[in-house]
Amino acid sequence: MRKTALLFALLNMSALAYAQTDSTREKTLEEAVVYSNKFAEKKKNLAQKIDVITAAVIARYNSQNTGDLLINTGNVFVQKSQQGGSSPVLRGFEASRILLIIDGVRMNNAIYRAGHLQNVITVDQNLLERAEVMYGPSSTIHGSDALGGAVQFRTKAPILSGKDKTLFKGSAFARYSTANREKTAHADLSTGGQKLAWLQSYSYSEFGDTRMGSKYPDKYPDFGRRSYYIETVNGIDNVVPNKDDRVQRFSGYSQWDIIQKFLLRQNDKVSHKLNLQYSGSTDIPRYDRLQDTRNFGGSTGTTLRYAEWYYGPQIRMMGSYELNVSGAGFLDELKAILSYQDIKESRQQREYRRYDRFDSRKEQIRVVGFTIDGRMVRGRNEISLGLDGQLNDLASAASRTNLNTGAVSPLDSRYPNGDNNMNYLGAYAQHLLKSKNGKIVLNDGIRLQTVHLHSTIRDNSFFNFPFSEISQHPFALTGNVGLVYIPTEEFRFTSSLSSGFRAPNIDDASRVFESSSASRRLILPNPGIRPEYTYNFDLGLLYNVKNIIHFELTGYYTLFRNAIALAPFRLNGQDSILYNGVQSAVYANQNMNKAFVRGLNARLKIEFSKTLSWDNTISQTYGRYILAGKNKIPLDHVPPVFGKSSLALAAKKLNTEVFMLFNGWKRIKDYNPNGEDNGQYATTDGMPSWFTLNWRGSYTIKKYLTVQAAVENIFDRNYRYFASGFSAPGRNFILALRTSF
Repeated sequence: MRKTALLFALLNMSALAYAQTDSTREKTLEEAVVYSNKFAEKKKNLAQKIDVITAAVIARYNSQNTGDLLINTGNVFVQKSQQGGSSPVLRGFEASRILLIIDGVRMNNAIYRAGHLQNVITVDQNLLERAEVMYGPSSTIHGSDALGGAVQFRTKAPILSGKDKTLFKGSAFARYSTANREKTAHADLSTGGQKLAWLQSYSYSEFGDTRMGSKYPDKYPDFGRRSYYIETVNGIDNVVPNKDDRVQRFSGYSQWDIIQKFLLRQNDKVSHKLNLQYSGSTDIPRYDRLQDTRNFGGSTGTTLRYAEWYYGPQIRMMGSYELNVSGAGFLDELKAILSYQDIKESRQQREYRRYDRFDSRKEQIRVVGFTIDGRMVRGRNEISLGLDGQLNDLASAASRTNLNTGAVSPLDSRYPNGDNNMNYLGAYAQHLLKSKNGKIVLNDGIRLQTVHLHSTIRDNSFFNFPFSEISQHPFALTGNVGLVYIPTEEFRFTSSLSSGFRAPNIDDASRVFESSSASRRLILPNPGIRPEYTYNFDLGLLYNVKNIIHFELTGYYTLFRNAIALAPFRLNGQDSILYNGVQSAVYANQNMNKAFVRGLNARLKIEFSKTLSWDNTISQTYGRYILAGKNKIPLDHVPPVFGKSSLALAAKKLNTEVFMLFNGWKRIKDYNPNGEDNGQYATTDGMPSWFTLNWRGSYTIKKYLTVQAAVENIFDRNYRYFASGFSAPGRNFILALRTSF
């Protein structure tokens, strides 16, 4: 990793040496408009750090899914438990502690777990107009869960013609990748008249088993190898050797996404939008669990534990209606969204040669939500006001099937098998005050949030819990205050204080879950956990010389109070119980007294000329739980140092880029012993450092036709992202053809 850091530094110095002036340079991204505060605002006026990923950048990255898109920025760490997984991490917070938003609708729901999630891949990046990544607590505007930040996705809108004739605008592409035999096709078409427009989008991806790299870390020549797998032939399980142990057998899946949007412009002041989204998949193998082993005793001994472990089809359906009004009474802008989401998840598993125990757990959650936001501008003051709510209803069921006889019997469900409801209601006010000369901008805001959670256990025979229902009614007051100072065109300084809030959801308070075979833990409900809070301080510096040298540095410190973490627990006085034939230690989510996270993010971009640029990012995060007696243990989810260095050429027809992605060491002593860091899928020393060298390019053959090619992981390195049980692809050749009109 030291060599990587040295190379990174040398590249930066060489860029500085050759930087040159160009008065025709494009406007800095600080002039970009962002929508993170619900309404359009210049990025330079906001104290919070925000990254914008535009549609042009998304097309250039040519990523296989939205998780890979975030990885390619170099600013977002993403964990993967399987190929069909991507769990973003912002400032050491992950899963239910960051907020995902699609077209103004919260994706987070009552069963977003605190471990690792894959819901971000249900967002079709092929139709995104932009993505905005907000770093640090974002609870004032967006409510519960936004502790580490939020990622806001905005899909393209239907386009009106503005003329008497109908306007047609569309795009399509096809892509093939070698490392996992990916085949993706996408097409979208917008049909617009003067008042009515319709956008339709279709995407389909097929992913085969991923091949990992051949260049293993020197000290770990067998790391991640898939030496054996379980094959079922004529109903009989057998452990068979993998002919190519770099192919991660049973990691492939397929996915499809359909989006339909309708726009009606009632008049110059009023418009209506209808947004329908569907994302579906085939079964998604849980690859990390398929590597787990167990001592079955007798002649079987120790071998692979699971013959089957997969997520059933992951379904996300969303429908929303959006009303936009300009000049609505005392408000300059009014936006209202009414939404409905239907999400289906399931988990299927069967141990080796246990034909009598095919276990299936299924969840369906329905979410009704609304947001009402208004903004008024009075002189140098901008005030945004909002009211939002979300009603979650969950059904959880489980069954065990004897494959020999077909008999079906009851099984303990993942969540309580009675009524499960979780409802949010919040109101906020956000204010911007700009000085007369525009050099100082004050950001301040406040939110009131209330949450209601209620779960009932209809059948308590499996565990005999000393309670039959879980009920919570937390209330929170959060806020933010920030200052932006722009003394000259070259400098911009920011400082901010903000607080975040997350109410325990049904997954935190009510889940029953068996951890990995290695840890032998059973996680049980804890009705006594309380909300967790963050209090964050940010300092930022931006130095921009005529849009040639662009340097950003952000430092932050976050106090984490009532942090929810796994810890030993007792059920009816017992610290362990027999579960699925394994004596398992009892754990539950509990509130730790406090924790902290601190870190730095830096970016240096050099524009050599109109066409040639060098862009570099690096992020460092450190976090610890503080126990009784001031003892400290590592905070889970905290990634090692990571970043990106990129040299890009952007000409009229040709675009090409050579870039390096890198991760530092995550030593085993820095893994959390009880949380979600998955030390069992690392080496005995932790997760080794790595870097990949990559190339991508595109050439515009005609105005409407572009060919793209890429070679990722040129050196064919074998590596994993921290906390992941799935190895990254080896050398990967990509070819795509795009058309637009």
